[in-house]
Amino acid sequence: MRAMQRSRRSRVALLAVATCLLCCGEEALSQAPTVSPQLLQVFQSLTPEQQDAIMKQLGLGGGAAGLLGVLGGGGSGTDRQPNRQRESGINAERESSVTEEQLEPVPPGLKAEDWVIVQVDLPAAAKPAAPQGAAPAGIAAPALSAGTTGGASANALSSLLAATATPPPPAHADAATEAEKHRVQPLIDVIRSKNPYRLSRDGVLTLPGFVPIALLGLTDEEATLRLKVEPGLRGVDIRLTRLALRKTGVEGLKPFGYDLFSKAPSTFAPVTNVPVPSDYLVGAGDELDVQLYGNQNRSLRLVVGRDGRVSLPDIGPVNVSGQRFNSVKSAIEARVERQMIGVHASVSMGDTRSIRVFVLGEAKRPGSYTISGLGTVTSALFAAGGVRPIGSLRSIELKRQGELVRRLDLYDLLIRGDTVDDTKLLQGDVIFIPPVGTTVGVDGEVRRPAIYEIKGESTVTDLVQLAGGLTPDADRSAVMLTRIDDSQHRVVMPVDLSAGARTQALRNGDLLQVARLRPTLDSGILVQGHVFAPGAFAWHQGIRLTDLVRSVDALRANADIHYLLIRRETPPDRRISVLSADLAAALAAPGSKADLDLMPRDRITVFDLESGRDRVIQPVLDELRLQSNAEQPSQVVHVDGRVRVPGEYPLEPGMTVSDLIRAGGGTTDSAYGGKAELVRYRVVNEQARRTELVDIDLAAALHGTPSANLQLQPFDTLSVKEVPEWESQENVTLRGEVRFPGAYAIRRGETLKSVIGRAGGLTTYAFAEGSVFTRDELKQREQEQLDMLADRMQRDLALLALQAAGANQSGAATALSVGQSLLGQLKGAQAVGRLVIDLPRLEHSAQGSSYDVILRDGDTLSVPRFQQQVTVIGEVQNATSHLFNPKLARDDYIALSGGATRRADRSRIYIVRASGSVLASEGSRWFEHRANAPIKPGDTVVVPLDTEHIPALPLWTQVTQILYNVAVAVLAIRSI
Repeated sequence: MRAMQRSRRSRVALLAVATCLLCCGEEALSQAPTVSPQLLQVFQSLTPEQQDAIMKQLGLGGGAAGLLGVLGGGGSGTDRQPNRQRESGINAERESSVTEEQLEPVPPGLKAEDWVIVQVDLPAAAKPAAPQGAAPAGIAAPALSAGTTGGASANALSSLLAATATPPPPAHADAATEAEKHRVQPLIDVIRSKNPYRLSRDGVLTLPGFVPIALLGLTDEEATLRLKVEPGLRGVDIRLTRLALRKTGVEGLKPFGYDLFSKAPSTFAPVTNVPVPSDYLVGAGDELDVQLYGNQNRSLRLVVGRDGRVSLPDIGPVNVSGQRFNSVKSAIEARVERQMIGVHASVSMGDTRSIRVFVLGEAKRPGSYTISGLGTVTSALFAAGGVRPIGSLRSIELKRQGELVRRLDLYDLLIRGDTVDDTKLLQGDVIFIPPVGTTVGVDGEVRRPAIYEIKGESTVTDLVQLAGGLTPDADRSAVMLTRIDDSQHRVVMPVDLSAGARTQALRNGDLLQVARLRPTLDSGILVQGHVFAPGAFAWHQGIRLTDLVRSVDALRANADIHYLLIRRETPPDRRISVLSADLAAALAAPGSKADLDLMPRDRITVFDLESGRDRVIQPVLDELRLQSNAEQPSQVVHVDGRVRVPGEYPLEPGMTVSDLIRAGGGTTDSAYGGKAELVRYRVVNEQARRTELVDIDLAAALHGTPSANLQLQPFDTLSVKEVPEWESQENVTLRGEVRFPGAYAIRRGETLKSVIGRAGGLTTYAFAEGSVFTRDELKQREQEQLDMLADRMQRDLALLALQAAGANQSGAATALSVGQSLLGQLKGAQAVGRLVIDLPRLEHSAQGSSYDVILRDGDTLSVPRFQQQVTVIGEVQNATSHLFNPKLARDDYIALSGGATRRADRSRIYIVRASGSVLASEGSRWFEHRANAPIKPGDTVVVPLDTEHIPALPLWTQVTQILYNVAVAVLAIRSI
């Protein structure tokens, strides 16, 4: 505590000096033209020798005083007079704040034996220094007032600061930096390697290679600053962070009872709302409330005077001082009835007097206190802030007129609730707190671990009772007593509380540690997993599995009744072994070989068929691997393929192929029962590992045939094959104008014509030319292509933007705007997965012809009703649909839509047939007379964007075509 106070006083002094310097600097700046704060910062960052040199060259006093003369010395004495008054007021205010600060608790800082992290790293790259001979950046040099001491100016000061500033780095600065890194890197590594650090009991940090550094009471920021000024750490960036670890065990023991005063009452004013006890001694300053009734009805408030008397009207003075309240009440009431005929009195206590008592000794705030006349010893202790940790709670003395009146043991109050010795106080009483007596600590399995002051307790049994007794988990035979013997050696002595060692005598500084019983189950069986009542069950000789699990009703739904895992510890080395049980077989034949005998500490796990088993099995496998060696390899086998729960399983003694399949939850529906493969690894001549492949007749193994149901060895892997051509059921969907639309299950290789025939064929209203056939695989592939095209176009747009910015091209903004619009549409486009088919020809061709489609799972055929419209989209004035007219050609429909826009590419107009096929005009002789291009019902005329008049993006034509085609396919599907 004294070290913390000294540290705090030093910090307060440093802060006071810094505050005075800054305050005077600000005052000078207020009297003179503005001086840059950077100037003050640079000056303060110089060494004391450099500051003195600058002040001497300016003809001023050295250090901060000279600087204050430069910055604030102007003005006449009259002008400085108000400043002196203001300074005196500030000083008085500071003295008041310091006085208040001494009464406040010390702010939290580093404490003894705290844990800290020291973060250390190479310094950040230094900023380039200012040219030699020039003022540092950001420093102004305004002229000071004419009254500046010595005629110095801020210009001169700036010049001197610049002259003493760090010169620019030489040409070999990089080499010097590298050399510095090589020098400090080992220091950084060794400091990091020792993290975390722990302060000593004196609050000292010891870094490797450094002298101890005192940090007691400092905050994290202050401790970091302290480390930064250490000469050996000036070339690194360092930071200290305290770890707010909660101390446990012996280190976390606290003296018992002292936290009673941690939350003191907010006031100790006289209490008026509690009844006054009948044995209260009335004294000067007390108030008596007298209610007269009968022939007279009035209330009187009588104050006991200094002479100990009260004056009753019509009666006279009555002496009440030093008498008990019960006696005063009876005397006044009797005297009123005797002297005032027909009048009765009722006397009660008003405000009680205040008394002054002294709390001395090891109190937190010893001194004189004024408390209520009803106050007791504990009231005075609360007023004084409680007892210091070095004070005694068991021998608090109450002295009256120099004589010991009562001795208070707060343990009676805290442990037994006994307030007999908490007597009421009188004027001038003295409460004296002596130093703490003999203390012993108790930790571990007791109800109140703490450090206790012993008074009448002299044995270990007394100490355990003082600590509230032992917990149910306490190990009475494993109690250790640590003490300092007569040779000043710290020794440990065993104490067996279950035997006759309870009378072991205690000494000052003893520490009693009560160990906890081990959590392992010594004699019992643990049942866990998918059961209704998991828990520990009693073990007895001859107990079997069916004695614990009497029926499948004890298991939850979907429990695996064919594979129960039993983990067993075999004494004396607690070697782990694993067994499994078939509960169905055990319940069918209780007491048989399937109904296993159980041992103490067995752990039975019931699995769920719906979830995995790794959470339980993997820890067991890890235990088996840890105890394996070359002579006893890991007892692990593996099963994969068509079993319900493939994976690794423990190898049981005598485990066979059928047992492994049972562990894997059994075979699935798709398991091939003809043959399975067993891969076996063997070490040949202790030199090489060889792989052996064994064919297993799975059906025979499951029936228990010994020739097929082989016994397994470590690392065996069983693979259960799948039935050939076994796959999940495939389905296709027919929608629209078919006689029986819906989902149809298909066989492998079945074609579209076959399924249409099963659906009754097309209706009379079907528009076969406009049918849409989609496939999930194509949809996924198209979507990937769309995403790749969008990414490529985004990169091209970014490149175009850079090129346009560099060349200052006109029209680049328009191109980027169009490109961004296309990119947004492309990112929003969703692939359809359409496969173009010719459904009319498919209907009239034989099954399996080149027009027929072999179906896959998820295929969809959508057949719309007959279409009578022709749609025009793209770069036209009004993109819309028109009623089909056989007399109109392609350009006629474009004209009906208002004609093409100026951005249209007339040379690349194309037609999308209702079937999804495209008729392009570019490079086609059939389209030499484009105006006469034949149009059919359901067709879509696409007028693309002319991308040649926009700065080059080669993908734009392709993107616009893709967007139009996707739109046509989506419209075709939605029309069904």
